[in-house]
Amino acid sequence: MVAATLFLVLFLCMLIGMPIAISLGFSSITAILLFSDDSVASIALKFFEATSEHYTLLAIPFFILSSAFLSTGGVARRLIEFANASVGHVRGGLAMASVLACMLFAAVSGSSPATVAAVGSIVLAGMVKAGYPMSFAAGAVSTAGTLGILIPPSIVMLVYSAATEVSASKMFMAGFVPGILIGLILMVTIYIVARRKNLPAEPFAGFSTIAKTAFSASGGLLLILLVLGSIYGGLASPTEAAAAAAVYGFLVAVWGYRDIGPLKDQPWRKEGESLFAAAIRNLIAFPVGIIKSATNPEIGIVVRDAARVSITLLFIIANAMLFAHVLTSEQIPHSLASTIVEWGLPAWGFLIVMNILLLMAGNFMEPSAILLIMAPILFPIATQLGIDPIHLGIIMVVNMELGMLTPPVGLNLFVTAGITGKSIGWAIKACAPWLLLMLACLILITFVPQISLFLPEYMDSL
Repeated sequence: MVAATLFLVLFLCMLIGMPIAISLGFSSITAILLFSDDSVASIALKFFEATSEHYTLLAIPFFILSSAFLSTGGVARRLIEFANASVGHVRGGLAMASVLACMLFAAVSGSSPATVAAVGSIVLAGMVKAGYPMSFAAGAVSTAGTLGILIPPSIVMLVYSAATEVSASKMFMAGFVPGILIGLILMVTIYIVARRKNLPAEPFAGFSTIAKTAFSASGGLLLILLVLGSIYGGLASPTEAAAAAAVYGFLVAVWGYRDIGPLKDQPWRKEGESLFAAAIRNLIAFPVGIIKSATNPEIGIVVRDAARVSITLLFIIANAMLFAHVLTSEQIPHSLASTIVEWGLPAWGFLIVMNILLLMAGNFMEPSAILLIMAPILFPIATQLGIDPIHLGIIMVVNMELGMLTPPVGLNLFVTAGITGKSIGWAIKACAPWLLLMLACLILITFVPQISLFLPEYMDSL
């Protein structure tokens, strides 16, 4: 009765258009008031515990702030230039470069829509001008953008870790190999299509250009080393690495690249200026720029936007944690787990059913909300069937990637439609062939666990 009431109220609230956070909280409070002995005061306590007792969640606003600075600060453009110089000379190289740029920016932003917006707004016009069909270019960028939630650091992985108490560091390790593998599969597919359709190739840029663009993009590339190196090396937790990334993102955008903030349009070296004079001027500009940033309107907009996204996501998480509390206190996941085990459903059968459920949910809900609702239910069943929690998490994240490409709530579809000026229907059609390819990748990752588990197990053995 409790489970029926909980899910009935939840789905009714969602059907009438109530925000997912309010739907989760309202259904949970209704179930508590009707069937639980908990007091109303305990509900407020659970809201407080939802975030205060999950240290990993602190990483989310830091990564969002870091992504906001770097998305605004021109990192995407420099990563695209580096990727194009590296692989642009191969047949279909401009499309392959966009995939590589998405992979690199994914390791900077941790967000799929942000990756599509940052990379797609720059490369799509250039690809069409170079002779690529608009639908092919849009589909490639939209699909590669989904890697933003798989290649670490990933906000969605942090949400899964908070919902299941699984190590966020191990999730980041587990997502690295699948993310690189899917990126390579996309690039190989582009090469095959390019050979058949005789898509253009850029002239080889030369090693000096590659070195120059690599140095220009080093601000973003070094962040990847800072975050992943500190986590994988055991020097910092994901939360500590996220805090360092936020500070680093601010410094790179404001003082390094100077695309925003009080030092905007001030070159590192003026024409005719000596190196010594330029060094002294920039050393003086550093503390001045930091102080002026506190009142700079551009910096204020970036911080406010990041705060708004963080508050929205954390509010969803707080309500979802209350929902998970009701599930756990009423033993709903454990009852489902016992029932499925009694049915004799094998692990591979459960994985098929789980993938179907997640793919269906991805059509209607945002990834973080899906994980927060489904993970507490599926996690006990998977562990009883002997499925590794880390492997389970990666499967769920890859399902969320596909959700980014499926209507009516596919976020990447809306971003792509906005960038290209086309309709949602056109974006769906452009992404359809790539969606089939992603389904094949999902099957591969689902039934070959070592793709996800190799790196975490290897790091544990050191």
